[in-house]
Amino acid sequence: MQQPVTAVSENLGRVKETCDNLRNALNESVVGQDLVVDQLLTALLADGHVLLEGVPGTAKTMLVKTLAALVGAEFGRVQLTPDMLPSDILGTNVYDLNSRTFTLRKGPIFTGMLLADEINRTPPKTQSALLEAMEERQVTLDGQTQKLPELFVVVATQNPIEFEGTYPLPEAQLDRFMMKIVIGYPQGDAEKQMLRNWQSGQYARNAAPLKPVCSEEDIIACRKLLTHIKVEDSVMDYLMELVLKSRTISDLQLGASPRAALAWLAAAKAHAAIEGRDFVTPDNIKFIAEPVLRHRLLLTAEAELDGVTIGQVIANLLRQVPVPR
Repeated sequence: MQQPVTAVSENLGRVKETCDNLRNALNESVVGQDLVVDQLLTALLADGHVLLEGVPGTAKTMLVKTLAALVGAEFGRVQLTPDMLPSDILGTNVYDLNSRTFTLRKGPIFTGMLLADEINRTPPKTQSALLEAMEERQVTLDGQTQKLPELFVVVATQNPIEFEGTYPLPEAQLDRFMMKIVIGYPQGDAEKQMLRNWQSGQYARNAAPLKPVCSEEDIIACRKLLTHIKVEDSVMDYLMELVLKSRTISDLQLGASPRAALAWLAAAKAHAAIEGRDFVTPDNIKFIAEPVLRHRLLLTAEAELDGVTIGQVIANLLRQVPVPR
């Protein structure tokens, strides 16, 4: 049974209220990263995974831990290293001598929000342990399928400046991340505010734990409400033209995949809901274009030699495709 328009509007209003509360609470703890926070909340609402890239000391881990605490989600963390095995993430069946049966010892992946720290430090065999979980929200161990929590989100981090001893993620795995969010240094007054926060004891290890501003169930309910976000044919055509155009750009050897188009649409709907609207605009498409595309597009060797960047290619792509009126 279709909900009345007023009920839908009220429900979507609660989506905005929930995300506003999360944004305000996050910005109190992680200052100077407003754009990063908005992109992370968009991915969370759109039920997508995130690749978070930034130099050391830019609060990547703190951002994810804070978000998990504010959502009231169970939080798991894996510090990935070259000697990690898939079982260190997924878990394993352990034989109990007393009962003479095997018991599943679950790995850290069985959680609401998983932080895979420095994902490019671990070999492809271990990286691949995340593939089934990220795509199908389940894990297969010894032929038995285990469902993951409904909220399940993976936020993987990587360092963009240290490549010695790393294992770059293949395109197939990168494509499973809805967004690649780049976190930089806070600017000017924001960094000074960070120092004030530290001086006041806000970041102390013995500081009082953060109180949730919503629950896992609230986020899951908000996700379901995204089905009520309308997308006009003209906006859908605009998105499709951007995707198709990315596959013909001379500087690229790999354009946006069909999965990228789905992720782009889902993220645009989530961003529209965060802004308090029940319809997607071209500005929503543009807002999440770079985080959705930057890890999926692959430059040609010639373009790399010419100093072309992915950011420049995405900006040119958005300029080349006319915005619907």
